[in-house]
Amino acid sequence: MTLVHVIGLAIRGSIFLLVFAIGLDATIREVSYLVRRPALLARSLLSMSVVMFVFAIAVVLLFHLDPEVKIALVALAVSPVPPILPRRQAKAGGSHDYAIGLLAAAAAAAIIVVPVAILLAGRIFDRTVSVPTGKVALIVLITVLVPLLAGALVRRFFPEFATRAMRPISIVAMILLVTASLPVLFVAWKAMWALIGNGTLVCLALFTIAGLIAGHGLGGPDPDHRTVLALATGVRHPGVALAVAWTNFPDHKAAAAAIVLYLIVAILISTPYIRWRIRQHVASEAAAGGPAARPA
Repeated sequence: MTLVHVIGLAIRGSIFLLVFAIGLDATIREVSYLVRRPALLARSLLSMSVVMFVFAIAVVLLFHLDPEVKIALVALAVSPVPPILPRRQAKAGGSHDYAIGLLAAAAAAAIIVVPVAILLAGRIFDRTVSVPTGKVALIVLITVLVPLLAGALVRRFFPEFATRAMRPISIVAMILLVTASLPVLFVAWKAMWALIGNGTLVCLALFTIAGLIAGHGLGGPDPDHRTVLALATGVRHPGVALAVAWTNFPDHKAAAAAIVLYLIVAILISTPYIRWRIRQHVASEAAAGGPAARPA
């Protein structure tokens, strides 16, 4: 087994543990939250998959980008919620139930949405591109659905263990993720730097800003829903986009570099939004007489 395989396994394992820890703080009812709210589910998928897909197509047609970067941006536009995002959404005052439900629903929808969107994008760009449905399904199962449901089931049958184990597992997983990601950043740095001056950085920033605006607008009247959907629309799962890039451009580094660069840009741009939503949430709670308790 090579060092590359070890790093890949470490990253996947750390993400599995992170989502498992999120599941330890969730219930089956929260995982299925959007199943009982079809209107909110429709708005969520409209924001994440339709609006951002159209926006990504428009951006890559306007900018002269490398073909693999174009496909990577489209893949990001239809990718599900990043596994670690619910913690940022909750920190910003977002609805915990909705954050967990959207994590699960977007992952399930991606199994169908991503292959169809990539096929359509290939026709628009007059290129033969695709991604196997099975590959997308495997990624979302390993990094989202299986660990999330496993954690929720542990919480259901062993609540005391879930409460005790959640924090230590999260800490170990984050340490493992950071350690395993550093070599990836080091290797991708030169390719990332080459993308900064050719319009890619601008496109990635526009993509994140558009996602935050679209999600906030389509989140509905509940401000906590707006926070969750804004972050989910602006910040996407890199694993799915990387799978698309590696399937169609195995010998090119530009797509992978663009996705890694996107993660950095998305974190930087979403941080002011999170701080603003925290202030809004605190002010709302103060006006209402204190924080509302989360239902058991």
